[in-house]
Amino acid sequence: MPDPTNLTAHAEDRLRDLRSVTDATLGRLDVDELLAELLRRTQEIFDADTAAVLMVDAASRHLVARAARGLEEEVYQGVHIPLGAGFAGRIAAQGQPIVLERVDATTVANPILWEKGVRKMLGVPLLAGRRVIGVLHVGRIEDRPFGPADVELLEVVADRVVGAVARRQGAVEHAAAGLLERSLLPAALPACEGLQFASRYITPDDRSVGGDWYDAFVVPSGDLWLVVGDVAGHGLGAAVVMGRVRSALRAYSLIASTPEEVLKLTDRKVEHFEIDMMATVVCAVASPPFHRFRIATAGHPPPVIADPEHGAHLVQAPVGPPLGAMSAGQRRSVELELPRGAALVLYTDGLIERRGEHLVQGLGRLLAAAVADEPERVCRAILRDLVGADAPIDDIAIVVAQRTR
Repeated sequence: MPDPTNLTAHAEDRLRDLRSVTDATLGRLDVDELLAELLRRTQEIFDADTAAVLMVDAASRHLVARAARGLEEEVYQGVHIPLGAGFAGRIAAQGQPIVLERVDATTVANPILWEKGVRKMLGVPLLAGRRVIGVLHVGRIEDRPFGPADVELLEVVADRVVGAVARRQGAVEHAAAGLLERSLLPAALPACEGLQFASRYITPDDRSVGGDWYDAFVVPSGDLWLVVGDVAGHGLGAAVVMGRVRSALRAYSLIASTPEEVLKLTDRKVEHFEIDMMATVVCAVASPPFHRFRIATAGHPPPVIADPEHGAHLVQAPVGPPLGAMSAGQRRSVELELPRGAALVLYTDGLIERRGEHLVQGLGRLLAAAVADEPERVCRAILRDLVGADAPIDDIAIVVAQRTR
């Protein structure tokens, strides 16, 4: 990437308009609008007739037209260019600028370009560190070539495009992930005679969104399901996978009666459709009158029972592998009675994990904080002692059920 300080005074003048746009519009434009505005300025800077941004789709190994000026058909028609093919495909594959002196079927893969009469082209990779995430190219209908100074300038423009889009896309994805994550939490906890419930979902101080969730619902058989899970990772991708895993668990609970069978079915779905993703889950199921719970875990921290007579202890449930871990084997569960007045606490690891600290210490704090009390008081006591006045370092989901009779 060339140093912007080495550009000529004329080039700096040409960059000034682009710099003002990347600074001023981030707060009000979505990503597509931002790209369109950046391309308009790029056209002006290079006195070009066309400008386009294509982004790499890693799954299909194609470049996909994301925004264009003078080549709007690329976007409308959903143009896909294989990596390594044609002008843009070679730029993406090689990670190097290309200046094109002739535009025809032998040099470009997209016929729209020569049909538009484009005669000269210049393209550069969009680089996030050393990784090519897309291509920015400009074209001229007039027979006026691009020179070395244009190459350096377009690389600087590409760098600013990557930075501006990454910041804005990060903000948009964060907002979308937060909205998605909260929309997938249950609107209300179920009403079950002899039980009362409370729940919490809290996020870190930096408002980063992860894949934690909790769920509580009653299926047509009358069985109560309590679920807490955590998809590995953060951001929109983790939130989307979380939503799909949650939906799969709900669907399979309608056709399988035990938590281990539901986890087994969900695991098959995750391994087949959610490649390279993992999730930990704990499920607790009870039938009326809700005195006994059957509990199964998939790589998840153990639930806690706070007993009014014997204090708090960890549930000794068999721990199966996380969902998506590609581990064959039988999933198992444990059945136990929830004593009258006792509280069952399900939670995600953000509640107990601390950097540089053994997990046993976090579990010890949880056991000391968990009390046999009304669920809202249990939640308050746990969060007071384990989180305190500071925001957590990771998102946390908790659901508490207390047997009242």
